[in-house]
Parts: sequence; structure tokens; C-alpha cells
Amino acid sequence: MPRELILTFHGIGEPPDWIGDAERSVWVPVEWYQAIVDALPPDGVSLAFDDGNDSDVRAALPALAQGKRTARFFPLVGRLGMEGYLSAEDLAQLSEAGMQIGSHGVAHRDWRTLDDGELEEELSASRRTLAGIVGSEIVTAACPFGSYDRRVLRALRAAGYRRVFTSDGGRSRPGAWLSSRTTVHRDRPLQEWLQLLRTPQAERDSLLSLGKRIYKRVR
Repeated sequence: MPRELILTFHGIGEPPDWIGDAERSVWVPVEWYQAIVDALPPDGVSLAFDDGNDSDVRAALPALAQGKRTARFFPLVGRLGMEGYLSAEDLAQLSEAGMQIGSHGVAHRDWRTLDDGELEEELSASRRTLAGIVGSEIVTAACPFGSYDRRVLRALRAAGYRRVFTSDGGRSRPGAWLSSRTTVHRDRPLQEWLQLLRTPQAERDSLLSLGKRIYKRVR
């Protein structure tokens, strides 16, 4: 069965001064992003954008529109309207352009570390806010830091999310409820990312990657 590769971006261009060292490597140059978009095959590969940085509308959206591509965007509700991040108007613009909007929570916290009340707030408050902005139901979520366990997955199902995205790497069955994504970062040369796009869809994930996913789901 064909499998889907989902590449996740965080920021495009030079990271702002307030971005910490740990996050700077996931901000990729504009020319890298454009090269990846230009090299996308007709199917089998899709794009996602986490955190809601304003480069989502400044850099990501124009290239997607030019290439007649759509993507998934997962903004942090608690950062909407802050300097360097998307505004509600930006989010509405992405939705109107045909982009899919999902939840990344409110405050970029590791959902595994939250108590039940805090977790429910992250999952439910973010959905309500985003739905009010884009005018449609929010049915997808992306786990901050790619962190999850059985309790988090149960809470996501109970909250009614129809698809959940991780950062485990590798490929997933198209439409799988729990879907792996691969984060694009500067620590790997651009040519390797372009080569990944040319890899046959039937490529199997490594045993290490599969083992990590199984462990996270049962811990």
C-alpha cells in the first residue's frame, strides 16, 4: 500500500532574535523551502507548518499558491497576534486559500506533562478559538514537540480529533488516525531533503523508527 511522507516546517527564513538555540535549526532558508516545493511529486508527499510563525503567510503561502499546492497549518492559539506570529486575519487568509487548519494547542507545552484539566484546556480551548476564526470545525491536531503517550492519545480521541500528527519521522498510511511526520531542519543538507522526495513511496521505515513509535503508543 502506498505510504505518505509529510514534511513539517516551523519557520522559513532567518529566525528572529528571540528564537532560542534549540529551535534555530528548524528555521530553514527561503531558498531551501522553495526548492522543496518545486521538487514535490504530484502525490505521496504533503507539507505541514507548526507554531504559527508569520513566515507561514510571508513565505509559505505564496509558494504554495504558485505551485497550486495545499498544506496543513497548526498554529499556537496563545501566540496569535503576537509579534512574529500569525494574526487571526492571517489565519483566515490561509483558510480562505484552501489550507487546512489544525490545533497545536495553546501555549506550546508538552501535553504529556500536563494534568487532565490542563490537557483538556489545550485540546478544547484551541479548537474553539480556531473554529471561531476560520468558521469551520477543527478536526486535526499536531502534538507539540512530537510528544505523546497513551493518555494523550485517549484525550485526543475523547476530544473528537479525527486525525493526529506526530514528529516521529517516516511514512504513514494516507488518512491514518495517528500519522507520522518528518521535520525539515538545517542539520541535514538540502540535497538530502530533495533526495528524500525522490524515494519510492513503498520505502519501508527503519526498525528503529518503528520501534520508537510503538514505544510511544504503549508507554
